[in-house]
Amino acid sequence: MLIQFLTAAGVLAVLTMVPGPDMAVVTKRAVSCGRQDALRTVGGITAGLLIWGVLTVVGLAAVLAASATAYTVVKLAGAAYLLFLGARALLHSRRARAQGPGGLPDAPAGNPWRTGLVSNVFNPKIAVFYTGLLPTLAPSGLSPHSGMALLVLLHAALTAAWLSGYVMLLAKASVFFRRPAVRRTMDRVTGVVLIGFGVKVATTQP
Repeated sequence: MLIQFLTAAGVLAVLTMVPGPDMAVVTKRAVSCGRQDALRTVGGITAGLLIWGVLTVVGLAAVLAASATAYTVVKLAGAAYLLFLGARALLHSRRARAQGPGGLPDAPAGNPWRTGLVSNVFNPKIAVFYTGLLPTLAPSGLSPHSGMALLVLLHAALTAAWLSGYVMLLAKASVFFRRPAVRRTMDRVTGVVLIGFGVKVATTQP
């Protein structure tokens, strides 16, 4: 069972580090609003994973993954939210340019914890991932529910650790990212990335 658990941990670690909407959202909050704001965003993302985990263990996520209609509704809601975040980032970069180098930065927009939670909860790929892949990784020495719950907690912990470490790296370069030209560029890049992920979420199939 230990070998199975370590194998599952390795697979989850690799998948956690693959860039996706969560990392794009965290990057935007870290660059625009600072370390503490970004860490609260990570907390919201982690809470979203735990919600998906509970739904998976009780079987509701499997229903969502199997229902084309339910999947489409959640998919489009998530895509719309990512498009909204991306458009807001692009608008922020335009306002910052209009203000010039002496302009004051905007106050952080929206609750960071809620931003992370919503972006994660409305990602239906998590439902497919949890119901399709996790059962194949669950240690055989545990009951199905216990094995799934263990892997969900492991994935949430890995995600929190990885994104928090990423935020700390960004924080060390905070002086660089506070430069107006750099912030405008990062807003544009993360805006385009978020819009790209929104389009990808909207057009992907279960």
